[in-house]
Amino acid sequence: MRFVAEIKVTLKPGHSDPEGETTARALRELSYPVEGVNVSKVYEVCLEENSKVEAEKTADEMCRRLLANPTKDDYEIEIRDAE
Repeated sequence: MRFVAEIKVTLKPGHSDPEGETTARALRELSYPVEGVNVSKVYEVCLEENSKVEAEKTADEMCRRLLANPTKDDYEIEIRDAE
């Protein structure tokens, strides 16, 4: 069965976000009333697995091995059927 894993990787609280800070500063310079910006990454991965549970297990392994740094990142996984 084909599944799509949507994986959102965000910084844990307390870690600096230089890209977000730069973006917030640029938006303020353009006169937008921005208090802050947080940058995250979203990966959409197409998987061939036997079940939704197996697809989530594989996606979690991908996060732990490559997509997220456990020291500074949190991640969320959403699995849906491929269309």
